[in-house]
Amino acid sequence: MIRAGHFAKGRVGALARASKAVSVLPRGVRLYSYQARPDTSEKETIVKLLYNIGSKKEVEQYLRHFSSVESQKFAVIKVGGAVISDDLATLASALTFLTRVGLYPIVVHGAGPQLNKRLEAAKIEARYEDGIRITDGQTLAIAREVFASENRKLVEALERLGTRARPITGGVFVADYLNREKYDRVGKIYSVNREVVESSIRAGCLPILTSLAETPDGQILNVNADIAAGELARVLEPLKIVYLNEKNGLYHGTTGKRIETIHLDEEYEDLLKEPWVRYGTKLKLKEIKELLDTLPRSSSVAIISAEHLHKELFTHSGAGTLIMRGHRLFSKQDLAEVDSDRLRALLMEHDPSIASGETTAASYWQHLAALKKEGGRYWIYGDEPYQVAAVVMRKPGQNIAVVDKFVASKAAVLGNITDNAWKLITRDHPQLVWSVPRADDNLSWHFERADGSWAVGDNIVFWYGVEDWKQISELLTSKFNAQNTTSSSVPSGTRAYSTMARRTIARNSAPMGRRSYSTGSSSGSPLRVGLIGARGFTGRELIKLIDGHPRFELSYVSSRELAGKPVPNYTKAQLSHVNLSAQQVGDLAKAGRQAVDVWILALPNNVAAPFVAEINTATAQVSVDQQPIVVDLSADYRFDATGQWAYGLPELHRSELKTNMTGRIANPGCYATGSQLGLAPLLPYLDQSRLPSVFGVSGYSGAGTKPSPKNDPEFLRDNLIPYAPVNHIHEREIGHSLTRMSHPQHPFTTNNPIRVQFSPHVAPFFQGISLTLHVPLCQSMTAKDMLEVFREFYQNEKLVHVTENAPLVRDNAGKHYAVVGGFAVPPHSEGGLAELANRRAVLNVTLDNLLKGAATQAIQNMNIAVGIDEYTGIPTPDEPTMSPN
Repeated sequence: MIRAGHFAKGRVGALARASKAVSVLPRGVRLYSYQARPDTSEKETIVKLLYNIGSKKEVEQYLRHFSSVESQKFAVIKVGGAVISDDLATLASALTFLTRVGLYPIVVHGAGPQLNKRLEAAKIEARYEDGIRITDGQTLAIAREVFASENRKLVEALERLGTRARPITGGVFVADYLNREKYDRVGKIYSVNREVVESSIRAGCLPILTSLAETPDGQILNVNADIAAGELARVLEPLKIVYLNEKNGLYHGTTGKRIETIHLDEEYEDLLKEPWVRYGTKLKLKEIKELLDTLPRSSSVAIISAEHLHKELFTHSGAGTLIMRGHRLFSKQDLAEVDSDRLRALLMEHDPSIASGETTAASYWQHLAALKKEGGRYWIYGDEPYQVAAVVMRKPGQNIAVVDKFVASKAAVLGNITDNAWKLITRDHPQLVWSVPRADDNLSWHFERADGSWAVGDNIVFWYGVEDWKQISELLTSKFNAQNTTSSSVPSGTRAYSTMARRTIARNSAPMGRRSYSTGSSSGSPLRVGLIGARGFTGRELIKLIDGHPRFELSYVSSRELAGKPVPNYTKAQLSHVNLSAQQVGDLAKAGRQAVDVWILALPNNVAAPFVAEINTATAQVSVDQQPIVVDLSADYRFDATGQWAYGLPELHRSELKTNMTGRIANPGCYATGSQLGLAPLLPYLDQSRLPSVFGVSGYSGAGTKPSPKNDPEFLRDNLIPYAPVNHIHEREIGHSLTRMSHPQHPFTTNNPIRVQFSPHVAPFFQGISLTLHVPLCQSMTAKDMLEVFREFYQNEKLVHVTENAPLVRDNAGKHYAVVGGFAVPPHSEGGLAELANRRAVLNVTLDNLLKGAATQAIQNMNIAVGIDEYTGIPTPDEPTMSPN
């Protein structure tokens, strides 16, 4: 059994710098108290938002590590000029999030593109020598103005978000001329005044530095921002040195794929020999190696975009390119060639069977010797300091190698050496199998490296490079027979699940432990659901609803970010997240409803198409009654003109949903749902010469999980953010869908569609939507008339309540229904334009954007599609919750 409990993809570099208690701090080292710390509740809210990009354990682990050092040793972030000019809002938001959790990176920025533009406008030629900008007096004068201007832009952007920042345009870097005759006013830094930076952090301000340096006698010199950031890092020795660029990392010149990690000790020399590593790329790698060679092994460099900064810092999987020193690795095929004493010590500390005394290292050595004597082979992998070790073996006649042991110290995990060892193992062995305890805290590490997995009982078997299901079935049988674990011993209520990257099991070939369900007409037969995109807020609500549904149960919960982690809020079975590709979903869909009855695509806009295409291709020969249902929660198919997709707003499109033969349902948007529920009853009375207007306010959960000002509670405090004032996708959806459902007697067609004006806003509360609608009428109506029209229209609807008073968003948050009310009309006017302007209806609609605006509506649509009661599994109170007026 592999010891995986210590594994994590250490994407924040080696963070094993131990926390120092105040009482044992070396003399002269200070721990600062900050005056602008976020309050506890605010910090907790921000940390919860970070849980959406990684697990709670990951986020808290990295927060502890980052907080274990003095604040100036957290991170130095170099910001390219292009990031400030093109992505300022994202950058400011990313930095603000860090301060909200008490972390204060030191920012050093450049301004190359802006300087070139100013020089061109001044008709001054930009000249370079050896890649270094020749800086004469004119160039330096403009450079000072440009740096000061860009510095102000960043500081002001931060302060608009409520983040204290200090502009530092000088006084930090002391330099001499690099080569005055060759480069003119270009500096070589030889000293850093760290007190300027530390005083900013003590005051609770983010230090924002330019890269300009000064000679002792006050002459300003130009210094490349990368070099300035490196010199600052040499003095401060931070855990992270981050280079922000718009490309989000380094990319392999041959494959075009992003390079996730580079271990310099092991890979640097070979990397420089690659034909695509030249010019700027080679120079950058050399500079980074020279920098890291002078820093503790705990330091690492990340090349990342501003958008993905949080993921790089707070998750194991990271997002950009991580560069660290690492260690040289070895591979031996004989125990006599390794230091058996050091290997024994590592196993005794980290291998559970040896550490517990169940067996001994000596017994294991005998086991390896016996294997070799029988004609088998084994390989021992490790690093020079013996912080990581793996044993791979292959029995006589076997083609697939078994990873029998893989152990690592904490330093190896945090230094990412486990990944480097894995690369070496997979280079030597194209096919591998290994097993891990199901309760292991770091299953995601294994899921990310495996091509497939099978879980039964307490263990999960992973495989890599194995495509033949017959081989997989044989190795699973032998593995579990060896452990006396068969399908008959699977605990009751424990799910066996599989993921496979290239081929998926047809139901009739499922091996032991595979749960199978009938899709017959029995009222009690479970209906299997596959959820793709479980990380977001809506995905979580869907999991809760399915957990309480008497017929639906989850078979697959897919999330690239959460793969391997247990599915929360689900009690029907022990289930872990998997990471299903579009191809894997298509492979499962080949079995029709025998594999999955309903697929829910809870993905961002413009992401669902590959999954839909794979399902359509896979089920082309499957009979209609066995076609899986597909419910798409994005906007990708809401404007479908092919007739393949039904629009899933049951209160307005129920007949279309019940007669739809394709099983494809486009779930409406949240704003669009509430707006249409408020407009539909008034279509017969609508004045088509004037546009209805919808003023919408949503909680910040509607802004998604990607950090931005629109879901930053601090920025939203005492605030309301308008956005997308024209052409919002829900504005188009409202008109398009109402036009589709309008009756022949209404004057609206595809050539004369309904149009609306929609103004969305984000508010400081978490979930819920409040809409105020102004509807132009072609005839006069009273508020009482409107109330009667709406009550008649929705008299049999259990998820739409009509009230006389205006509904409140706080009453509707967490509820599965929408409420329409607050009907009003302007006072009557005598004739002319005034009368026309006053001939309008005003009303309010509230709903929960995550429930009736998304997850509850999806369940409602699924119930209709599979032919069960529409409200199964959905709470339907007779009366809405209403605060007293």
